[in-house]
Order: sequence, then structure tokens, then C-alpha cells
Amino acid sequence: MTRHAVTGAFGYSGRQIAKRLLECGYEVVTLTNKPPQSELFGHAIATYPLTFDHPDDLAKSLNGVDVLYNTYWVRFNHKNFTHAQGVQNSGVLFDAAKSAGVRRIVHVSIANPSENLPFEYYRGKAEIEKKLTTSGIAHTILRPTVLFGRGDILINNIAWTLRRFPIVGYFGKGDYHVRPIHLDDFADLAVKCGTRQNNEIIDAVGPENYAYRDLLRLIANAIGTKNLLIPTPIWMGYLVAKFVGWIHRDTFLTLPEIGALMTDLLTSEAPPTGTTSLKQYLYENRESIGKTYANELRRR
Repeated sequence: MTRHAVTGAFGYSGRQIAKRLLECGYEVVTLTNKPPQSELFGHAIATYPLTFDHPDDLAKSLNGVDVLYNTYWVRFNHKNFTHAQGVQNSGVLFDAAKSAGVRRIVHVSIANPSENLPFEYYRGKAEIEKKLTTSGIAHTILRPTVLFGRGDILINNIAWTLRRFPIVGYFGKGDYHVRPIHLDDFADLAVKCGTRQNNEIIDAVGPENYAYRDLLRLIANAIGTKNLLIPTPIWMGYLVAKFVGWIHRDTFLTLPEIGALMTDLLTSEAPPTGTTSLKQYLYENRESIGKTYANELRRR
């Protein structure tokens, strides 16, 4: 039986990748700092700590692993974690994988990473990609835009906002785009890439591409809200986001995320790798999407 490892198998994308691997009949282990969650997989997945400060132990945890699926990253800088630490830790992980003899890494990056961008998130992702491509390990780099599906944060929290505020703003003209991919499609793609031999970089995108203001209207129509959607200055929208985050003891939205959205970094011109329609998903799940707030910090 082939052994596969997933960083963060109790997290959002890692959970679905691990599920797919188990369905394929693979032995699955996870590297995580979360306690084992038997309600997800029972005892089907062995759990090892994600010990970046003990690389030898990390390598031992990866002994016998054929493919590593890496979902590790941090969404924003926080007192307990930073983008810079994420870059450094990813390098430690790749070195440990090479030391353990891991054949292939399927790495989750982001669409449009670049070391020349003003956003640390995207610069960090580009640095990690460089570490992997120069590691000598066979790899697939997956570049998703936005993931949606049960348990997502962005689409859910947009719907949460639309359910609670009669007036909702968008930044600027709202003509920047979002091209989301369903979590199931993304997990299927990741597992398929684990069987390949060549090095590749793939934009992981769905079949639909929405201008942001149209995305807001789509979600509002699906959940049945009658919102007034208006252009909003960045400072005003950010203050509202800070207030929502304070209420929920979370980070709702950051200024770099607003900048990346308005710079059109959440889209791609690549052929679709997923087939699931966001519109269909929204209407099929209209009763549940946005009913509760999805808390990023609580999830971590």
C-alpha cells in the first residue's frame, strides 16, 4: 500500500485531500499541530506533530512516504504566526521530505504569486515555490484562486455579511474578478497530481469568472436578500471589516487582501480544472450559506 502524507489533514483543504486519498485505498498520515480528530477519520490516519524546530523528527515522520501534499501556510501575520515564518518553515519541511526520500510533493500555492508584488502573502508564496522547484524533488505546484464548498470562509462570510447588512459596499468599481474552484474539484486534482512524474505548475480554477460586484449580486440573489450594493472607499470598508473582526475576535479582512482583490490576483486566464458551478452550489445550499460566521482564528 502506498503511503501518502498531508499537512493539516484536519484543516479545510487538507481534510478533503486526505478523504480522497483514503477512498483511493492509500495509507494516509498527517503532519499537524492540531489534536487528533477521530470524528473525521476515526483511526484511519496516523498523526504526527508538525515540528519545524526539530527537522530530524519531521523527517522521521515522513519515512516511507511516497507523496506529500502540502497545504501549510498562514493567511495573515499574527502574533503567533507570520508569513516569514511560513516561508522558513516550508523550507524546513521540503528539506525533511528530501531527507526522508519522499518521491513527490503536491504543493498548494496561490494564483499569481510574485516576489515583485507589494503583498507579503504573494511574495511569500513565490519564495516557497522557488524553494520547492530548486529542491530536486518531483513536484506539482497548484495555484488556486478561491476555494468554495462546505466550510469555506470567503464565500460564506460574504453571504453572512449580505444576510446582516442591508447596505453592502464593494471597493472601487467592483470590476476586478474572482474565479473560484470547488473544494471537491481541487482535492480530486491534487490527488491526481500525486500520481504524475513530471514537474508542473497548474492554475486551479473553476468554470466561472465573476466581476466582484456581480459575485455579490449572485450570492444575494441565491440566499434571497435585497441588499443595496454600492461603491465604498477602501478606508470605510476596512473599518467595517475591522469592527466585524473585533466582534468575532478574528481577522475578517486585511488591507493586503483588499489590494490583491482589486489588483485582479484572484483570477486566471488558464483553462478550468474544475467543473462545479458556484452558482449551482449557492442555490443548492442557499439555506445554510452565511447563516453562521466562519472564524479563521478559531479554525487555526
